[in-house]
Amino acid sequence: MERIFAAMAFADVFPQLLERPTPLMRRFERMLADERAYGLEALAQQSQQITRRHFGKTMRLFAPLYLSNECVNNCSYCGFSRDAKILRTTLTVEQVVREARHLHGLGFRNLLLVAGEHPKFVSEGYLQDCLDALKSFIPTLGIEVGPMEDDQYAEIVAHGAEGLVVYQETYDREVYQTLHTAGPKKNFDWRLDCPERAYKGGFRRIGIGALFGLADWKLEAMALCAHLEYLYKHCWKAQFTIAFPRMRPYAGNYEYVPDPQRLLPDKSLVRMIAVFRILFPQVGIVVSTREPSSLRDALAPIGVTHMSAGARTEPGGYTGAGSDDLHLTVKGRRVELESRSGCEKATEQFQIHDTRSANEIAAMLSAQKIDPVWKDWDEALLAAN
Repeated sequence: MERIFAAMAFADVFPQLLERPTPLMRRFERMLADERAYGLEALAQQSQQITRRHFGKTMRLFAPLYLSNECVNNCSYCGFSRDAKILRTTLTVEQVVREARHLHGLGFRNLLLVAGEHPKFVSEGYLQDCLDALKSFIPTLGIEVGPMEDDQYAEIVAHGAEGLVVYQETYDREVYQTLHTAGPKKNFDWRLDCPERAYKGGFRRIGIGALFGLADWKLEAMALCAHLEYLYKHCWKAQFTIAFPRMRPYAGNYEYVPDPQRLLPDKSLVRMIAVFRILFPQVGIVVSTREPSSLRDALAPIGVTHMSAGARTEPGGYTGAGSDDLHLTVKGRRVELESRSGCEKATEQFQIHDTRSANEIAAMLSAQKIDPVWKDWDEALLAAN
């Protein structure tokens, strides 16, 4: 069976893995469920020890830089959804540089470029131009955009990107089809195999995750375990990160209340992080500003290795760039605003929870004797080889 799996993409073997879990998946399930045999405090202590052994007392800091909130997909949980009546903008390359220079001034050397999926506005060559403009002063550049083909990923890598983040959103196929009603994102398997295509394209850092709150969180956790184990076996030259973002209020639903049946409680989130750390000692674990400050402070020493700080989730959110070009998009066409009154910025994707500045996050980490790492990579390392 191992030989058969070796020639198959994850989307092909995923259903079989859920029916016949691997030994590691079964251990993951036991550790997640059996609170008597695996006490939370003991798991947290073990997770902390393993994290220190592999990562030291460090925390890598990064910031998302939103390029565009245009999108062709209809996703019922996202503020950028195609039919949402939001204020949209796509930053010019010069405006992207302005945002990045601002973040660079705050200390960031690790940026994640984020954009909705829209070939008309985020057109061919746009990402490459942004990367070309940033790579001279931002050594670590990642992207979180719509899935691409292998050769497209190779071109993005050639222009300076070395990290890719792609969340499946939900691993429950039925729920996925219900939530995605229009656009290329409807293709569950195409998205599921995205990390493998990115690996073939040359990305050396790949991040996966699920958006908790859309489906049964225990199913999502098991699926993430299966996906990560598969990637470690088949894409072994890459470094991996995993994230567990939880639903937050978003444009069109600022009164969002999580479904109790799908809610991932704080205690379960802590347990999940500890179990992933114990079973995957070298995986990077990301906790974003979606989470409240008190919880992020508590999670910092347990197993987390990457944190965003001072984040904004709208294009131009750091400097106001792009605010002079706000508009609506209806059926793929730009529609000018009848009035600019009260229109000061593009609409955010979701509301962040931890609103502290980058300096405040760094100070919190230092108080816990954790070194904030702003830069952990430079192209000169490759040149030296």
